[in-house]
Amino acid sequence: MAGPVTRAQDTQADAFPWGAIRWLHNGEQNEGAEQTFGFVFIDAGKQNPPHYHPNCEEILYVLSGSCTHTYGDESFEMGPGDSIIVPQGVVHHAINSGWEPLRAVISFSSGDRQTVFLDE
Repeated sequence: MAGPVTRAQDTQADAFPWGAIRWLHNGEQNEGAEQTFGFVFIDAGKQNPPHYHPNCEEILYVLSGSCTHTYGDESFEMGPGDSIIVPQGVVHHAINSGWEPLRAVISFSSGDRQTVFLDE
């Protein structure tokens, strides 16, 4: 089991065509963890695929950049300091139509966050 402190420089980022996610805490890294926590970067002009989490809710907090965040049939413009809570099972995704990367903190109510992508 990893200790209670995770240093970002000691973790590997998961790269995607749209950006990257760096996980700091989850059940894989911290045995028995009941939450998942990390940072997400979405490159300018990119978006992550529409998806939902069947086993947990998500909170996203924007650190810098901006995005349109879809939430079911709605969408919300978000910038630094804004946050959104997405209940379990709600389809959502972030669209970065700005000129700089979107940087956000993401948190999930399960140490074993599950994701279902609609584009697969």
